Amino acid sequence: QVQLVESGGGLVQAGGSLRLSCAASGRTFSSYAMGWFRQAPGKEREFVAVISKNVGITSYADSVKGRFTISRDNANHTVYLQMNSLNPEDTAVYYCAADRYYRGTRCSEWDYWGQGTQVTVSS
Repeated sequence: QVQLVESGGGLVQAGGSLRLSCAASGRTFSSYAMGWFRQAPGKEREFVAVISKNVGITSYADSVKGRFTISRDNANHTVYLQMNSLNPEDTAVYYCAADRYYRGTRCSEWDYWGQGTQVTVSS
């Protein structure tokens, strides 16, 4: 199985930046597509970004495109989410997810999940 542990969340002022990390255990990390999702208070969990296995093709939700960057370091079994120009609408619990095959942006299409890390953006 795959175990995912997020870190890097915290409190930041509007306009600031944070970098989230997700450390993955498993002997075939490079064979997994990795994604980031978030869940704001009173909202359902939503897609943020995904990076494919192998060549690392990326895709982003429109709400974060141009501000967030997903990347991966296969040697260290870690996926990152660099978040710039944060605003209060970005406040949420952020989750990383993994799957052997990228099937889509629905939560039900991902097999493995971390426990989440809180990101709070103050205005």
